[in-house]
Amino acid sequence: MQTELRPLTTAAGYEIASNWFIPDSAPQATLILAPAMGATQGFYRPLVHWLVGQGLRVITFDYHGVGASRQAPLQHCHVNIVDWGRNDCAAVINAAYRHDQSHPLIWLGHSLGGQLPGMIPNVHLLDRIITVASGSGYWRESPPRLKRKVWMLWYLAAPLTTNLVGYFPGRRLNMVGDLPAGVMRQWRRWCLHPNYAVGVEGEPLRAGFQSVRCPITAISFEDDELISPVNVEKLHLDYRSAPVTLVHLSRKECGGRMGHWGFFHPKQETRLWRDLLRSELHPYPRRLAAG
Repeated sequence: MQTELRPLTTAAGYEIASNWFIPDSAPQATLILAPAMGATQGFYRPLVHWLVGQGLRVITFDYHGVGASRQAPLQHCHVNIVDWGRNDCAAVINAAYRHDQSHPLIWLGHSLGGQLPGMIPNVHLLDRIITVASGSGYWRESPPRLKRKVWMLWYLAAPLTTNLVGYFPGRRLNMVGDLPAGVMRQWRRWCLHPNYAVGVEGEPLRAGFQSVRCPITAISFEDDELISPVNVEKLHLDYRSAPVTLVHLSRKECGGRMGHWGFFHPKQETRLWRDLLRSELHPYPRRLAAG
């Protein structure tokens, strides 16, 4: 396996950090792995190594202001979630497509990463989308044990600290992670609306979700502490032009606790990665995009 660090310039003019993992044999497809809110690309390295072993070229990246894509103090990072889709994700897809137009292009999005395809202008270049633990974030539909915590987050911690320091200091609060103010404020508005992002942003975003037409497999877990089954269903209803397959797994089917993050633990190499992901990736999907 070869690893290459490639900075990518977005349409907005800023750079984001991407890593390209290339198998020793000719890649049979390219997979882009989009992180959860507050996560960095390094968290997904065990899964990346396994995917490369399956014959895929894998691209990971950090959103602007996060991880290796944080070039300045967060107080000076003027970006929101839609920007991450419109600029960051689009830049990664463009780079992957320019590099290899003869093999399928797959998007694997964790949590937020499964929401972003509806905000990507060149999403038509994708042949398949896999979402993991992705759902809408409307707080009243959160898992019951989370509701008190998210009420505190959205009505107290987020607005007070973001206004005070100019960004969301999530690491100090042990909530999500450090985030640009624009990201946190937009996310807060979405999570307080029954129809989440589409309810706040309106027709442009609704049209963006409807423009997604490739097959989507949505993997979710019974014991996810952050996302409820209702959250999962409501998000994927926004992808109304795409064929969506919901795969909701019980704790027993997973062989133990999964939660929101457990799918990416190395022990899943002999469990869900082998039994579930392999079936999603082989045979590779037919190329749908036409340039």
